[in-house]
Amino acid sequence: MTEIPNKKRYDLEKRTLDFAKNVIRLCKRLPKNPINTRLIGQLIGASGSVGANYREANEALGKKDFVYRMRITRKECKESSYWLELLKEANPNETVDIDTLIKESQELRNIFTSIINKSK
Repeated sequence: MTEIPNKKRYDLEKRTLDFAKNVIRLCKRLPKNPINTRLIGQLIGASGSVGANYREANEALGKKDFVYRMRITRKECKESSYWLELLKEANPNETVDIDTLIKESQELRNIFTSIINKSK
């Protein structure tokens, strides 16, 4: 998995793409079983939606549309954290990589919250 650097990165389109790619890399390594299959499907969807919705927000038709789409982006970050927590429970040997992704999801959510608050 690609390590997320400590220094702040401001290219959120790239950062959200990297987040989704790192989730995919983790999920490809996990054992195939019914629990992981369900959790992985949910996580891949939510983590991919973070970047997709962020890009939609960047193409918003106005301020109200931008804030609405950013709220969806933030919601997908929160959902990603949820599925990562469950994946961590199901795969205790992968906690370091999962914790890194949880931290990134929380940092992204905090960034999006700040953007939303400044856009009101």
